[in-house]
Amino acid sequence: MPDDLPPPISERSLLKRGLLAALRAVLTVFVVLDELLRPLYRPLLRRLARLRVMRRLEETVAALPRPLVLLALAIPFAIAEPLKLFGLLLFARGQFWAGLVVTAFAHLMSFVFVERIYHAGREKLLSYRWFAWIMGQVVRVRDRVLGWVRATAAYHLAMRTRDAVRHWWRMMFA
Repeated sequence: MPDDLPPPISERSLLKRGLLAALRAVLTVFVVLDELLRPLYRPLLRRLARLRVMRRLEETVAALPRPLVLLALAIPFAIAEPLKLFGLLLFARGQFWAGLVVTAFAHLMSFVFVERIYHAGREKLLSYRWFAWIMGQVVRVRDRVLGWVRATAAYHLAMRTRDAVRHWWRMMFA
C-alpha cells in the first residue's frame, strides 16, 4: 500500500458523518420552513403585540421585581416547551391533525407570551449573571447553527425559490 494514500475511514467516522448529515438536513428543513413562513406569522405577531391587553401585560411585567419577572417567564415556557414535544409525539404516532393543533398552539403561546414577557423583562432577566450566560450561549449556538445551515445548497435553493415566488406574486398584483 503506497504511503501517499489516506488511511481508511473508520466505521465510527462514517457513523459520525452520517449523523451530522442527518442533523444538518433536519436543521435545514426547520430553518427553511421558518424563513418561508416568517412573512406570514411576523405581521400577525406585530398586530398581537400592539393589542392593548399585550401592552398591559408588558407594562405589568416590566413593573415586577426581578424574581417575579423570572417566574412570569418560566410559567408559559414550562407549558409551551413540553407541548411542543407532545405535538411531535402526536406526529410520530400518526395523529397529524392533533399534532398540528398542539404544535401550532405551543408555538403561538411561545411567540405571544414567552417572547413578549422576555421582551418586557429583558433587562431584569439579564441582570442575573447565570441567565445572561445562558442567553449568550443560546445566541452563540443559534448563530452557529444558522451559519451551518445557511452554507448548504438546499438553503440557497430554497431562498432563490422563495425570492422567485415573491417576485412572481408582486408581478401578478402590480
